[in-house]
Amino acid sequence: MAADARAPRAVQRHGRLTPYLFLLPFRVLFLGFVLIPAVFGLWVSFHDYDYLLPGKPWVGLQNYVDLFTPGSRDSADYWKSMLATGIFTVASVPLLIVCPLGVALLLNRAFRGRAFFRAVFFAPYVLGVAVVGLLFRFVLDPNIGAVNYYLGHAIPWTTEVPWAWVSLVGMTVWWTLGFNAVIYLAGLQDISPELYEAARVDGASRWDEFRTVTLPGLRPVMAFVTTVTILASANMFGQSFLLTKGASANETRTAIMLVAQTGFGNNRQGMAAAMSYVLALILMGVSVLNIRLTQRREA
Repeated sequence: MAADARAPRAVQRHGRLTPYLFLLPFRVLFLGFVLIPAVFGLWVSFHDYDYLLPGKPWVGLQNYVDLFTPGSRDSADYWKSMLATGIFTVASVPLLIVCPLGVALLLNRAFRGRAFFRAVFFAPYVLGVAVVGLLFRFVLDPNIGAVNYYLGHAIPWTTEVPWAWVSLVGMTVWWTLGFNAVIYLAGLQDISPELYEAARVDGASRWDEFRTVTLPGLRPVMAFVTTVTILASANMFGQSFLLTKGASANETRTAIMLVAQTGFGNNRQGMAAAMSYVLALILMGVSVLNIRLTQRREA
């Protein structure tokens, strides 16, 4: 009888441990690849850190103070790179929200070859940034590029602004449009067809259906797409590094490019870490603001 009484307790204890066992692989990966590097990076930002030198002098908040001190060694370059990051984000995010939505609305209709066109629009996203960057570098080269050859004009697509921004934004939209379109497609398929039928019975036009049924149904999906797109655009590195090299006077050098150059090119990992955390705090604020605005609209 005692053994029988202990058996249910063992089963209950095992049942309580089961969810934590399933979470264990994620926790190990999160601890090893997110939490520990984040804490170590914060520690590095408080030091004059150079991994090639034995001493790592403690400087406290001096790296952060230098970024906000006009005339300091890094302040001008950093905020110029932040401006470039902002320009790219403001230019690319609206296109990466609206264009994929239009593509998703078209691909959500029933027509012959729909699966083929879905694959075509998503295909560029599976390519690595190196492949896409080198492809556009060849096509848009001011001297031997195919675009200038057929246009008959020597347009500096990769060397001067604003043409460099046009190239970067166009390349990024072409490359990542398919991912956002797939997310929108999933959201469109979750909207009940009965809502559209009810709208038609009430005499709603196609625009009325889109405004009163589609957009409200996609609001959570749009919030996700907007947040992810802002974060991805603000962390842009490979496109500018491969396509424009920062352009003529580093006009297209983004914050992440400057962080890489400071940390790995100049071996100043402490300042690079401080730059990264300032950018991270700004992006956290933008993400929270976007989520708050979305919640207010839903309310």
